[in-house]
Amino acid sequence: MSNDLTLFRDKNAALPTTVRGVDELTKSLMGGGSVGKRISIMGGVWRMIVGGEEIAKNEERSMDVVIVNAAPKTSRQFYKGAYSEETKGQLPDCWSTDGIKPDPKSEAPQSSACATCPMNVAGSGQGTSRACRFQRRIAVVLANNIETSDVFQLVLPAQSIFGKVDNGKMPLEAYANFIGGHGLSISSVVTELKFDTASATPKIIFRAVRPLSEDEMDVVIEKGKSPDAIQAITFNPAQTDRVTTAKAAPAPKEEEEAPAVFRDAPAPKKAAKDTAPVEETEEPVVRAKAPKAEPAKDLADVLSAWGDDED
Repeated sequence: MSNDLTLFRDKNAALPTTVRGVDELTKSLMGGGSVGKRISIMGGVWRMIVGGEEIAKNEERSMDVVIVNAAPKTSRQFYKGAYSEETKGQLPDCWSTDGIKPDPKSEAPQSSACATCPMNVAGSGQGTSRACRFQRRIAVVLANNIETSDVFQLVLPAQSIFGKVDNGKMPLEAYANFIGGHGLSISSVVTELKFDTASATPKIIFRAVRPLSEDEMDVVIEKGKSPDAIQAITFNPAQTDRVTTAKAAPAPKEEEEAPAVFRDAPAPKKAAKDTAPVEETEEPVVRAKAPKAEPAKDLADVLSAWGDDED
């Protein structure tokens, strides 16, 4: 008896042109769970991480994405020791998904509540910083091919979340207020993520590029509800990489082709170690109101006006 398997019993059957890859139903039945994919900004470089291993990088200053989902709350995480290659990929000693209390899975919760935690005090970290860091998890797809792009987790540090608009440079909350102030949804536009070169540590600023078409919006809505998107906004990076103990699990050996935005990027230079001082950004107690804006009569006109500004 032959061990060779063919896809169809009917050997004359051909794949239909409507095949678009593996859907969520099939993934759920395949077992073994999903190996998370994320984009890291360590060292001011876009790094594609799959199963805890960097498989590609892109040294371009900016990247176009669509934000398909985001964690409802700003999260926090704490490591007892300083970051090193030994701690890379490890679960935090304590973390909070909602920024209010430690996650039940935390192995070493530092307090019963984040507000009263000694690691939430200025000076508990490097210099005057806090040892426990703010983060916001978002789920994105690459804008160069929205339909076929995987969903990636992107974890933003505090200085990429909070802060005022500075000469047109907007952190996430200011950008969301700006978009919302024009009556738009953040998932209805292509967003440019750009490294702020004036910052000593990796900081992302946001800018709208163009509106999505109706067909693109249908795809984005579905991707935003997918298990990959829910995982991206729920898991911390170590969980996304499928790390469950203090030591990183070995990365999968299967072949993984990087998306074009990484594959066709310029050859990366030798990355500098991420040893720059930490820039502490306070989470504002009172959110600034969104700037008043006239209701947009035409979405394309609004975004076109934004695109005329230079950084």
